[in-house]
Amino acid sequence: MFTRTELETRNIKELKELCQRYSIKPVGNQGYKTTLITALMAFPRMALIQMENEKGLRHPTFADVQNIGEALDRMGSPTDEQIALIRASLEGRRMDYPYRYQQERLMQLYKAKLLLEELVNVLGT
Repeated sequence: MFTRTELETRNIKELKELCQRYSIKPVGNQGYKTTLITALMAFPRMALIQMENEKGLRHPTFADVQNIGEALDRMGSPTDEQIALIRASLEGRRMDYPYRYQQERLMQLYKAKLLLEELVNVLGT
């Protein structure tokens, strides 16, 4: 991330701007460069330690990922006709009312399925 040399070449105003950009709250007197530099050098490692200690953002358990997989299985796969309607919808074609509402629901469900599949792939790596 930041090296001490890189940070020491900056003035207090620049260091404060960096802290504000990354939402870092230095502990101690913010009038001293060392306080700001310490905070900017420490935050990346602290963030990873917090994740390891399951504080803040943390990995879901294997069971959580399995539950998402089960939800995907329950959602099923689109039929040939549903795939055709999805393709037409992606081209901007809309059905007349009252079927347009159901068409939108199909599209939302399809998008949710794609996002859940992506989620499982991301969490599986």
